[in-house]
Amino acid sequence: LLYAANRDCREHTRARKFIENALRSTGLAYLTEGICYEFLRVSTHPNIFPSPLEGPQALAWVRTLLDASHFHLLSSGPTHWQALASLLDTLHAPSGNLFFDIRTATLMQEHGIRTIYTADTDFLQFQDLEVINPLSRA
Repeated sequence: LLYAANRDCREHTRARKFIENALRSTGLAYLTEGICYEFLRVSTHPNIFPSPLEGPQALAWVRTLLDASHFHLLSSGPTHWQALASLLDTLHAPSGNLFFDIRTATLMQEHGIRTIYTADTDFLQFQDLEVINPLSRA
């Protein structure tokens, strides 16, 4: 999502095409509140994003996805903390910033979602997830 919004990065065209295809697709797609807020944080941050978006522009990106009928926002449920404990048992000394990705992986596990499209290689640590980098696809 960040690469799609950042016209200055070399991954922009492929990322934008991936998002456009996802919006045209009829298959289910999921986001988490954490992913949405992280997008808002990074895309508006002048020290991180080369050409930062204004808050309303960044929110418009998120709303475009969430307004699509086949995009759903994952929320934690009553089994979330059990799922987190199970996931932590499979990792070697998780700490720090990895917990952001751990939360996403836990939500996915909790909802029975096994495939994630991301360029973030940290997700390769999660044994039960199929990680597909949409930027490496033709």
